[in-house]
Amino acid sequence: MAEHNGEMKRNLKTRHVSMIALGGSIGTGLFVASGATVAQAGPSGAIVAYLAIGVMVYFLMTSLGEMATYSPTSGSFSDYAGRYVDPALGFAMGWNYWFNWAITLAVDIVAVGLVSNFWFPNTPSWIFSAVAMVFIFLINLFSVGAFGETEFWLSMIKVITIIAFLIVGVATIFGVIHSDINVMKNLSVGNHGFVGGPQAILSVFVVAGFSFQGTELIGITAGEAKDPEKSVPKAINQVFWRILLFYIMAIFVISALVYYRDPSLLSASTKNVAESPFTIVFKNAGIAFAASLMNAVILTSIVSSANSGSYASTRMLYAMARKGEAPKIFAKLSTRGVPVAALFLTTAIGLLAFISNTKGGSVAYTWLVNASGLTGFIAWVGIALSHYRFRRAYVAQGKDLNALKYKAKWFPFGPLFALVISIGVIIGQDPASFSQFNLEKLAVTYLSVPLFVVLYVGYKIRHKTHIVKLEDVDLTQQK
Repeated sequence: MAEHNGEMKRNLKTRHVSMIALGGSIGTGLFVASGATVAQAGPSGAIVAYLAIGVMVYFLMTSLGEMATYSPTSGSFSDYAGRYVDPALGFAMGWNYWFNWAITLAVDIVAVGLVSNFWFPNTPSWIFSAVAMVFIFLINLFSVGAFGETEFWLSMIKVITIIAFLIVGVATIFGVIHSDINVMKNLSVGNHGFVGGPQAILSVFVVAGFSFQGTELIGITAGEAKDPEKSVPKAINQVFWRILLFYIMAIFVISALVYYRDPSLLSASTKNVAESPFTIVFKNAGIAFAASLMNAVILTSIVSSANSGSYASTRMLYAMARKGEAPKIFAKLSTRGVPVAALFLTTAIGLLAFISNTKGGSVAYTWLVNASGLTGFIAWVGIALSHYRFRRAYVAQGKDLNALKYKAKWFPFGPLFALVISIGVIIGQDPASFSQFNLEKLAVTYLSVPLFVVLYVGYKIRHKTHIVKLEDVDLTQQK
């Protein structure tokens, strides 16, 4: 495939961008782990946690949307952090995010094999993983349009499943579908639906935070969107209401129809499809093939996540190479506008981690997964910080706020709220390891934080960078 140094193709349509933004936040966190959150914090505790994280994600997306509409680029928040805050922060965020999705790709590929064993228990799982890896590589190699179209339909399957779940759930609650479930008893457990106190809610905040990861992909797709000034704001406005509808309504239906101490909900955290709260509700409604149906949907979610991961990490590596923060070869594009070298490296990292896992679940694989654990939240902190600085620089340089094509609401509350919650979620991963000062647990849980600090400090010392003064911030628009 011929390569050149041309521009990326703006072939992502508005429907692609909207569905990628929505699909990015719908995955196994909702389909499987949501049940465990109800078991941990009770119905009201789970709803409060998801509502708070949902609002925070909305502010985060409006912050990213304002910057991405003003200056759409595939480097997204890495570029913005470098231009609006400190070049060292942009460098650290770029490599942090590339590493996150490259490892996520490997984790998802392993998961494809495990989920496929539900139907084919006697077939080696690595075969399904290998097929998925080849499929995702070819989709991303072909063109950004092929990626967008694939992601659109994979996300559509998830959306249809949730809508069907809500319809069946509401029909069961109101007695349209006959059942002997005591809805009021389920919803009023504990202290008005709260169980386990503040610590339980904090632990659910962490799970909810992971469930919403991937929504920031909209910032990267802006660099290849046909009309980012229209498609990005539209996608962001739709995402908030859909998040509220899908997540909050789904948690409510689960809470109403499945008792919070049901052993199935507690074991949901083990990713067992037969115990997914969605499966339980469908099964109680008399849908015989519920487990098989949900397994297919969960498989779709994992492939969608891997597909997005391959795309996001490839574009981030390309953007860094364009800035001289990664080897120049990764800035080369194919005639279809795909950064092929960046795609090969990302796939190779995913493949190495996948191989190490199939060789007996090596220690190296476990550490790689742990090292990528908090990188998504670190990206969120960077987005909030970058937007706060962008808007302040915009005003400091005498520019008219009304000239912005898309303006984030509630500034500065939005980015500051997102910043505080994101940092809180990072610290709240494992508070016990701090109080007991368990070095091994601290290392496993928080490994991505020192890795990020090393990247940031190393670049800062080598290039002697400083926080950019508001008057000197580069507000050049990229089209």
